[in-house]
Amino acid sequence: MVSATDISGSVAKQLADVEQANAEAVREAADLVLGVIRADALVYTAGAGHSLAAVAETFYRAGGLACVYPLYHPDLLPLHGAVSSTKTERRTGLAAEVLAERAPGPDDVLVVFSTSGSNPYPVELCIEARKRGAAVIAITSRACVAAAPRRSSSTLVEQGTVVLDSLVIPGDASYPPDAPRTAPLSTVVNAFLWNLVLAQVYDRGTAEGLDVPLWRSSNVEGGDEANAALLEKYGAIVPRLK
Repeated sequence: MVSATDISGSVAKQLADVEQANAEAVREAADLVLGVIRADALVYTAGAGHSLAAVAETFYRAGGLACVYPLYHPDLLPLHGAVSSTKTERRTGLAAEVLAERAPGPDDVLVVFSTSGSNPYPVELCIEARKRGAAVIAITSRACVAAAPRRSSSTLVEQGTVVLDSLVIPGDASYPPDAPRTAPLSTVVNAFLWNLVLAQVYDRGTAEGLDVPLWRSSNVEGGDEANAALLEKYGAIVPRLK
């Protein structure tokens, strides 16, 4: 029978391996986000299916960046229809529809979470963003991209200005180790990679005197007051903050 120690040990090893493998890429991703802050621009974040959990982690999150614009379509969320959400991210043209509301420009950065990195929606988001001059941070798994059916003209790995590799194996599951069937890792690793970027952004940004716009928890004393100025600044350009 599996023990909590077995699972926690394997997750801890995965995170340690991910941090080591992505040291340079995390630095490059932090460079891009710092550029956004210096330009008073936006970080656009996107994903589909369960990768939307990572998008939620980037948006209006205690300790998270305030200059985030989440790209979203309700049909991409499994809670609104599981099978249809898979079909939706495979639909060519959806990225253009989503970007019609607002699209990243040369001063912005697009962050796309997709473990398989091969479906039209995430790939076309990257292509459209790059056409507009925006850099792309791809948070994916190189192994999964290599193994996935190629459903688009390109892949997330090919389109990323910077690629952060979750090291997740094809299928996402991690347990049992000899024939994985359960305990998927992509959600926790995606959040970890994003937090590695945020930590560098904070340390390096504050060291150079930047005002890194970070949300406070609304459930601590003074949190609402601290967030009021950020809501006033970004509420007009990020509709989902309202």
